[in-house]
Amino acid sequence: MNAQTRKWTITVDEQTDISLRTHLAQKGMKKGDLSKFVEEAVTWRLIDQTMADIQSRFSDMESDEIEALIDEAIAWARSPEGIASDKMDEDRP
Repeated sequence: MNAQTRKWTITVDEQTDISLRTHLAQKGMKKGDLSKFVEEAVTWRLIDQTMADIQSRFSDMESDEIEALIDEAIAWARSPEGIASDKMDEDRP
């Protein structure tokens, strides 16, 4: 987990609890690994929903238009301007 953590209290149905704990036990994981599992699951779910949002926002565009936007963004990120911007972000607290 990250250096700064937050404690959650969550409620799941009994079958989900049993299934998850059984799965973790079969993988040789210990009690503390439940938090890691939940954090990873939440992270992947956030990525999945973000991707779905992005896909819906660009659903009316042709794939070649999307590829052109991606190419433009990559070119900017690799340019001296984009690299300088990234270095400024590293200096921020």
